[in-house]
Amino acid sequence: MYAKMIRYTTAATDDDLQQILALQQQNLAKIITPEQQQEQGFVTVVHTLPLLQQMNAAAPQIIAKDGDQLAGYALVMPTSFRSFIPVLQPMFDLLDTLEYDGQLVGSYSYYVMGQICVVEKYRGQGVFDGLYQYHRDRLSADFDLCVTEVATRNTRSLRAHQRVGFTSIAEYEDETDRWCVIVWDWR
Repeated sequence: MYAKMIRYTTAATDDDLQQILALQQQNLAKIITPEQQQEQGFVTVVHTLPLLQQMNAAAPQIIAKDGDQLAGYALVMPTSFRSFIPVLQPMFDLLDTLEYDGQLVGSYSYYVMGQICVVEKYRGQGVFDGLYQYHRDRLSADFDLCVTEVATRNTRSLRAHQRVGFTSIAEYEDETDRWCVIVWDWR
């Protein structure tokens, strides 16, 4: 279910990564209004170009493009990057203790979907679903689970993740927000 004019691929250039960072900056919760957050969703974590370059070298980042322009991204964060973004440490610590389907999450082969964002003019056109389908097509042979967290107040994002196939396994609160930990089981 890919949007028609959109091409799903991986970030291949620093320009791709710079476009990810620009889109991220435009959708940060600390930048947009509470009304925009409620209507359009938001992102929380701020990446740097060097960090995205490292992540992209370890696991190519999933992007949607319309010609040369970014239409959206869904970042792949291998668990080896758990200490690279301190604000995500509580999630990784929790994942070490959580069970899913009778086993500790850490006993599965999993990665964390690091963040997803779609350019406003492409929202509602299947790009979100297409990004996740590309994740599954590209990564399901190597991973049992795709794991992420969504702020519970980001209801648009939670609904979209449920629609794709994620299920909630826990909630917790840290200094930034209340989070819903969700899993997409590819087994």
